[in-house]
Amino acid sequence: MPVKRGRMFFMNPGPTNIPDRVLRAMDRPALDFAQAEFKAIALECFAGLKRVFRTEQIMVVYAASGHGAWESALVNVCSPGDTVLVPETGHFSLSWSEMVRHYGVEIETVPGDWRKGVDPAAVEERLKADKDHKIRAVLQVHNETSTGVAHPVAAVRKAIDAAKHPALYLVDTISSLGSFDFRMDDWGVDVAVGGSQKGLMLPPGMCFTGISRKALAASQSATLPREYWNWRRMLDGERQVRFAGTAPVHHIFGLQESLKMIEEEGLDAIFARHARLGEATRRCVAAWSKGGGPELFCTNPELVSNSVTAIQVPDGHDANKLRDVCLERFNVSLGGGLNRLNGKVFRIGHMGDLNEPMLMGALSAVEMGFGVAGIPHGAGGVNAAMEYLKAA
Repeated sequence: MPVKRGRMFFMNPGPTNIPDRVLRAMDRPALDFAQAEFKAIALECFAGLKRVFRTEQIMVVYAASGHGAWESALVNVCSPGDTVLVPETGHFSLSWSEMVRHYGVEIETVPGDWRKGVDPAAVEERLKADKDHKIRAVLQVHNETSTGVAHPVAAVRKAIDAAKHPALYLVDTISSLGSFDFRMDDWGVDVAVGGSQKGLMLPPGMCFTGISRKALAASQSATLPREYWNWRRMLDGERQVRFAGTAPVHHIFGLQESLKMIEEEGLDAIFARHARLGEATRRCVAAWSKGGGPELFCTNPELVSNSVTAIQVPDGHDANKLRDVCLERFNVSLGGGLNRLNGKVFRIGHMGDLNEPMLMGALSAVEMGFGVAGIPHGAGGVNAAMEYLKAA
């Protein structure tokens, strides 16, 4: 294998680039997590996470991936035989559904077009038909990482309210948190799950759960088995005072620094940066799409994601071949298509610790990769992105 010089352009939609500041913050000796020094750092982090989630309610942190936060949400509020309603949005909505089935919880899916986004009216209609209120919860993915579609969380909340249904509202914010707007309290979310490895710029291995008081009360009557995931073992009232097992000490050190970086830039500025980079990517793809070239997978311009862009290659061409070319020739790592999109879609992550030159380097590599892989495409994509960024 040829030697590769320079740093890889890591443009996957998670895990994302880890800033040097975060790496340096983690490069320190361990602390006893039962001591006051570590507890003070952890409390600072819990408070910072609440500001990112935009909640005044309850926050718990686990040593686990985002899938762990999914499981935590389910087992704390559901019982065997319960029904949950899942709007189909892509690979991750299906994956969450599959987890539910393992616990003997019934799944009802609201069918959806992966390219267009969830239909809140369909959610409302199904909930209105549930006269006996058998549906325990609605499970919504905010940003479907597999498709590049950002779903309208607030509109789905309004649909639940319009149906006058008591279902809990569980939302996956894993690839939206810290990248574009999410408001747990304002949008009436009962359980919000997040992970460390995307907008929060940390290694994989830590997850977060925002819990409403309604959800915490519901956990008292829920009977699914839980031990590691049991919220109440971790809480004293509404405050986390212990971890499930050993605390992820070095992740907490990194989280303290990443939260400092987020607050220095400011959430609004972070969201504006992600929107700018996302729009530059979309303008690039619009140029590539001319003449039957690769096109945006998301066809709803109101729901395009500002943290990841999924790009569909023309029929008869292989997105994975393009990804191999970009990695082997240009040292640029791109996300692949998941589930039924494997080989049909590649994904560019533009979230977390990212700026204009990093994005432009990746887009240039993709445009070169089209030529090497023999994928037809319109000219001028990189120039279109560059012209937008100059003016933005």
